[in-house]
Amino acid sequence: MPPTLASLVQHSALRLRVRAAADRLDVPVRWAHASELPDPVPYMEGGEFLLVTATNLDAENPEAMRRYVRRLAGAGVVGLGFAVGVNYDEVPRALIDAAEEAGLPLLEVPRRTPFIAIAKAVSSAIAADQYQAVTAGFAAQRELTKAAVSGDGPAELLARLAAHVDGWAALYDTSGAVVAAAPEWAARRAARLTPDVERLRERPAPASVVVGGTDDRVELQTLGTGRRVRGALAVGTGAALGTAERYAVHSAVALLTLTTARSRSLQGAEQRLGTAVLRMLLAGRPDHARAVAGDLYGELLDAPFRLLIAEVDGPRAPVALGEALEAAAFRTGEALLAVPEGHRLVVLAADGGAVVAACTVYAEAQQARETCETRPAREPAQEDRVVMGLSAPSGLTTVSAAHKQAEQALSVARRRGRALVEHEELVAGSVLPLLADDAVRAFADGMLRALREHDAKGRGDLVASLRAWLSHHGQWDAAAAELGVHRHTLRYRMRRVEEILGRSLDDPDVRMELWLALKATSTPPAQETPPGH
Repeated sequence: MPPTLASLVQHSALRLRVRAAADRLDVPVRWAHASELPDPVPYMEGGEFLLVTATNLDAENPEAMRRYVRRLAGAGVVGLGFAVGVNYDEVPRALIDAAEEAGLPLLEVPRRTPFIAIAKAVSSAIAADQYQAVTAGFAAQRELTKAAVSGDGPAELLARLAAHVDGWAALYDTSGAVVAAAPEWAARRAARLTPDVERLRERPAPASVVVGGTDDRVELQTLGTGRRVRGALAVGTGAALGTAERYAVHSAVALLTLTTARSRSLQGAEQRLGTAVLRMLLAGRPDHARAVAGDLYGELLDAPFRLLIAEVDGPRAPVALGEALEAAAFRTGEALLAVPEGHRLVVLAADGGAVVAACTVYAEAQQARETCETRPAREPAQEDRVVMGLSAPSGLTTVSAAHKQAEQALSVARRRGRALVEHEELVAGSVLPLLADDAVRAFADGMLRALREHDAKGRGDLVASLRAWLSHHGQWDAAAAELGVHRHTLRYRMRRVEEILGRSLDDPDVRMELWLALKATSTPPAQETPPGH
């Protein structure tokens, strides 16, 4: 502990005597300094124990002493040592009263105790405290290093750090989610700081900030080298960190940064292996792919999985999506195979797992930003947009089919303006929503244009007649009854349809195309269809 006025009073060799404010002796002393200036405040930094003989002071003047003492206390001087037997045989009453009134501890220094002895005592105590702090810091560094290389992940390191600072510690990933915390109860406290972590992440690394709560003081520090933030560390304590605690935190930041950098290198190697595995699967060589996957991806390939293709508009989005999926996999221990392909990201993830769920959450968040009426002040750039297609559950021998399903779902998502479409939606749904495609609508308009122009000139209702005839599967009586005309009139109209279009209604392909054209021109445009419907 640093020296205090109480420890100086207890120092038997100094023989100091308390004359005022005896209840405030536990304040730390940063330095001992002698000054006979009438106003030494301009030369003070705060925390000093000021030693005087009152050579230039009117120490028996009550008003002068009140002004003098109040100015010292206001400057952060923690105590006043008055030497007796030099200019005054005893401490003047005016000074004692002024010190008591201001709450500034006043110590009487006997003539036999030189000021240099007090300064040495303070200096020695400060040096001993710093040595103890450095020693404790190095001990903490050794413990944290052992924890970092133990293979138990960041949890053990955080546990030892929390013990050293007598508080709690938490690790965040690049998305701001809590990866680990110690003690366990701290995870909930750390989660409330995610907005602060997200703001900190926007600054160039390294960056730090102190946030205060009602129960603790929390320091947030980014992890990473250069300008790229790889995560963040939170350390919560009841008071400001001391020297030993500061050593421990700095060591933890360095170790976690190194661990993160090492993880990135390993991820690069895993990504290259994953690329090879995916290519073998798409080439129809599942046995070779399973052998290459080994223990790294073997568990993923041995169970039902899904294939996701994400297409992005700019360079930042694949990084953000990839990191979100990595964070989900890391938190749950799932295997994840992610292969970047230019502006695309191809992913294999466990069916029903956290990674697939993270895709849905990511898509919903993006869709909400794009469709909400009141957008946030800080809006994502267009280049951050991601469109995803997700296959049905697949297995080791059907990856090529899953890839095709994901491509089809991606194409539909792109046309509909959706962030994510699952292939199962297309299978379970109707083909009619697909008719809202602009290309299909253009084809339909062109196919029916001549009939509509004929009707516009008042020469009969050919389009309505064609719709009724097709809807009744070519049954003349039923279609004529719906239209309220004679069946011979309807037969005449259908011959006119064939003449105008130059196509035979006896051809089932022609009937199919005309029916789809009628449905397409009666389907609302894609942009009018709410997302997800």
